[in-house]
Amino acid sequence: MKQIIAAVALGMCAVVSMPALAKANCKAYPKSEWMKEAEAKARIEAQGYTISKFKVDGNCYEIYGRNKAGKKVEIYFDAKTLDPVKTEIEK
Repeated sequence: MKQIIAAVALGMCAVVSMPALAKANCKAYPKSEWMKEAEAKARIEAQGYTISKFKVDGNCYEIYGRNKAGKKVEIYFDAKTLDPVKTEIEK
C-alpha cells in the first residue's frame, strides 16, 4: 500500500511540475541576424524590467528578473526582433 501511495504522489509531482519545464518556441534565425546581447539587455531594461539572469535558451533570449510592479518574471524573447514569445509572472 505504501508503494502505491508513493507512486501516485510521485506521478502527481511530475504532472504539477510539467508547465515549468515547457520552453518557448522561438523562430530560428542565423546567429548573425540575432540582436546583440548587450543591445537586447539595454532594450529590455528600457521597458522597465530588472534583469537578474540573462541567457540563451534554444533560439530565444530568456530573462529572469522583475517587472515595473516588482513582480518576478521569466520571459522568452525572439532573439532577432526581441518580441516576447512567452511570459510567466509571479502571482
